[in-house]
Amino acid sequence: MEGPFDALLIITRGGIVPGGLLCAALDIRHVLTASVEFSADLSRQARLFAWPTFLQFPEEALLEGKRILVVDDVWRGGRTIVTVCRRVEAAGGKPETAVLHYKPKESLFPHLRLDYFAAVTDRWIVYPWELDRDIRGTRLRIEEE
Repeated sequence: MEGPFDALLIITRGGIVPGGLLCAALDIRHVLTASVEFSADLSRQARLFAWPTFLQFPEEALLEGKRILVVDDVWRGGRTIVTVCRRVEAAGGKPETAVLHYKPKESLFPHLRLDYFAAVTDRWIVYPWELDRDIRGTRLRIEEE
């Protein structure tokens, strides 16, 4: 990664673990979060065309004129990262993107390129910290004793 970043903007919840690791590795002390969601009220098909809404986002003063590393776990369609980056740009920031996995076959933005990614895949991913999911991504029922 080129040069120092002024801040790291973690997209919750997927970006929390990789963002935390990057903060330590790059010695980034200014850590921000963006919380977004896709409406649960929409049908599965309608969700494919929906844009996320913000539940929480940093104040513009924290972004203006700053080089911001935007971190998430995976780029599937790309709507979440694109939405966050557009808002960073609207605040006067300069976003760069980083994810663990890039899925170009699922991308809704084939003309856009991520700045940093660890691997390209078209497979389903279950991260080690997703202890409540099986290999299909279905939530597991955890028995309480």
